[in-house]
Amino acid sequence: MSEALINYVRSVGVNEPGVLQRLREETARLPNAQMQITPEQGQFLGVILKAIGAKKTLEIGVFTGYSSTLTALALPADGRVIACDRSEEYTAIARRYWKEAGVEGKIELRLGPALETVRKLVESEKARETFDFAFIDADKSAYDAYYESALQLVRRGGIVALDNMLWHGRVLDEDSRDPDTLAIQALNRKIREDQRVVAALVPVGDGITVAWKR
Repeated sequence: MSEALINYVRSVGVNEPGVLQRLREETARLPNAQMQITPEQGQFLGVILKAIGAKKTLEIGVFTGYSSTLTALALPADGRVIACDRSEEYTAIARRYWKEAGVEGKIELRLGPALETVRKLVESEKARETFDFAFIDADKSAYDAYYESALQLVRRGGIVALDNMLWHGRVLDEDSRDPDTLAIQALNRKIREDQRVVAALVPVGDGITVAWKR
């Protein structure tokens, strides 16, 4: 969409709390600012969380905390977010905003390689099919593994959402040899045929796939 149309969408379709706006503006000054979801994506995810009555969620890839903060804000007082990331530098920013938003008590940060974290959760029978929602926004080459783990952790009727499924348009490059691009292309094809879910690829931000677990 054009910048003017994006600005229109944000003006009429997004109710962004001040704490999230401040976080977004601080993140915009960082070298990897493009890793942050857009406010319209955040609004979309917030609606989903409310619609399914989410109380327990999983986040794979925290960065500076925009999505985890909005998720925690959307959850009830006894809601819980397990947030996985390996960067102490970026999650230190997230911690500041969790505290400012008053949601730090809802979020459990697990630092370390996310694949190891989610595999440990899968290995624990107590964790399987106990999550209402999972959001995947981490290293793209591992997306399929994250997706498979999330499907084991999310309950029936829960949602697995994945960011960057349009991959800045690079999904159209059929000659690409880039591992991340190939991983996203393959997963898009896989999810389309996956009978375990009902899914839609929504062209908001860089593309979010929303998969409802049967």
